[in-house]
Amino acid sequence: MAAQKFYNVKKRESVTIDEGKCTKVIYSKTVAGKVQERYAVRAKDDDGTNLTRFMSKKDFDAAKCPTAK
Repeated sequence: MAAQKFYNVKKRESVTIDEGKCTKVIYSKTVAGKVQERYAVRAKDDDGTNLTRFMSKKDFDAAKCPTAK
């Protein structure tokens, strides 16, 4: 299985998390009548730190993580 890279702020280093432990999330908001969407992958590191990485729609679609509900 592939892995996703995140930056852990507490550790001050990049960490790699298995895609099976990640979830895909779409953040959407309405600005001036238009819906804006941002695509991200979320995970939790072994020390309990919540990790989020924003990405393009192309990378989001290619990721094999399950989608959050």
